Amino acid sequence: MNIRVVLFAGAFLLAAWLIARLIRTACYPLRDKVALITGGSRGLGLVLARHICARGGNVALVARDPEELARAKADLAPRGGKVLTIECDLLDAEQIQSAVGRIIDRFGKIDILINNAGIIEVGPLEHLAQEDFERAMRLHFWAPYELISQIVPEMRIWGGGRIVNISSIGGKVAVPHMASYGASKFALTGFSDSVRAELARDNIHVTTVAPGMMRTGSHVNAKFKGKHDDEFAWFAASAGAPLISMNADRAARKILAACRRGQPSLTLTFAARFAILANALFPNLTGYMMKFVNRFLPEAGGDEGNRSRAGGHLPRRAPEWLTRLADRATKKNNEQAGT
Repeated sequence: MNIRVVLFAGAFLLAAWLIARLIRTACYPLRDKVALITGGSRGLGLVLARHICARGGNVALVARDPEELARAKADLAPRGGKVLTIECDLLDAEQIQSAVGRIIDRFGKIDILINNAGIIEVGPLEHLAQEDFERAMRLHFWAPYELISQIVPEMRIWGGGRIVNISSIGGKVAVPHMASYGASKFALTGFSDSVRAELARDNIHVTTVAPGMMRTGSHVNAKFKGKHDDEFAWFAASAGAPLISMNADRAARKILAACRRGQPSLTLTFAARFAILANALFPNLTGYMMKFVNRFLPEAGGDEGNRSRAGGHLPRRAPEWLTRLADRATKKNNEQAGT
């Protein structure tokens, strides 16, 4: 009898939790909302914009490349909603301020801020310079800080809003050969989690997203140092592996659902959740495992390895069947070979 009571109580609590999630999501429809998406011209940012437009929302895409922005705008045009594209270097605070002003002038408000823009630099520590760490910090931490500083006072006037900070599994568990990326994503995760409670009093809900590998096609735009070909091979294979990576459309749906219900944190992919849990429960074991994994990664190269090269310009070492899913996403999500 006691077992039945426990099972019934568990089922009731689960059902109540699911219903509460659905109600919170339904109470914040995307129709007529205005979303600012950094890095919105390609990859995950563009996929998020597609879903918002399809639900009647309006998007402002902020990115550096005017050609990418033009293609993104053409992609979104038949999907509904209004689209504003702004060419902006997020490493420049003045350009950020100008972009925010233009968006507010056009739409009158910003309901949702999605800090998605990022740069991935892969390579041994020997080849990562101080400039690599500074650039990653400026884009992954200081740009979101500047955007939040500019937009939060406006959100308070409008009665609230949503902020989504796209961090990474690399912002929860340090990964070898991605030191600059991981350090900056740890900073973004800490900042995002820190401001959440303080902004909640103003009806501004902050969601910290920690994705694992996603099949966005962005591997061709990642930057590589050291033994470029070998570094690109292992990274591209990981980005397209079906068991440890997630389809970009599915990831976007989950992110927007979490945003709408004001969910504090979201971790994407089972592999990422497992890694975070393992690191929390067994930090020493995880540290030893990372040392073991590093033994299989490429060693440092010569002086040529100090040069940063985009994945799209490197020869393919990984078998085609390992990267097929990621390669398909490259064209679909407006990812082009970087320079």
